[in-house]
Amino acid sequence: MGNDTPKQFLLIRNKPILMHTLEAFHRYNPDITLVLVISEHEQARWQDLCQQYSFFLEHEVVAGGINRSDSVRQGLDAIQSENGLVAIHDGVRPLVSTEIIAKSFAEAEKQGNAVVSVPLKDSIRFDDGIENKALDRSQYRLIQTPQTFSLPLIREAYQKIGQLSLTDDASVLESAGHRIHLIDGDYRNIKITTQEDMLIAEALWK
Repeated sequence: MGNDTPKQFLLIRNKPILMHTLEAFHRYNPDITLVLVISEHEQARWQDLCQQYSFFLEHEVVAGGINRSDSVRQGLDAIQSENGLVAIHDGVRPLVSTEIIAKSFAEAEKQGNAVVSVPLKDSIRFDDGIENKALDRSQYRLIQTPQTFSLPLIREAYQKIGQLSLTDDASVLESAGHRIHLIDGDYRNIKITTQEDMLIAEALWK
């Protein structure tokens, strides 16, 4: 991002990105339990931002781990319920729609999991540094979040992988022997990673 400020704290529409993301899930259901997993050394900064921007939306703050898998485990451990559904979402995807969130919960209720994804727009090639070849893009999907699961299933899957670190929660559930159920996402549900993404997000909101 080329900025000393963690990207989830950068401002879009005069408010930190992370606040927009939490509000998106609150709009879906005002009674939803929100658990924010954030680095321990960033928690004081987050509390200061909440005061500065008068952000009083109820949420629980949990210290993250040394990698993504550890952080998700910490978040799952903070949930008091034994059953139900949990949506795991990137904090820097603030444009997720109410419709996508609702569909992910509805499908996870029926299938045990629901992973948001979109088709590729561009042609792709495999390149191993020695040779490259064209691939059929219709057989591939770009994975987004939320990734929504039966709470007991995803907890069991994280127990099974032990200390192994995987890049997303669908991979964790798949490694435990479960079939992943993909649902259609939205190209506007971007993950803000670069400065260009900030401009795109602002334009999409307008």
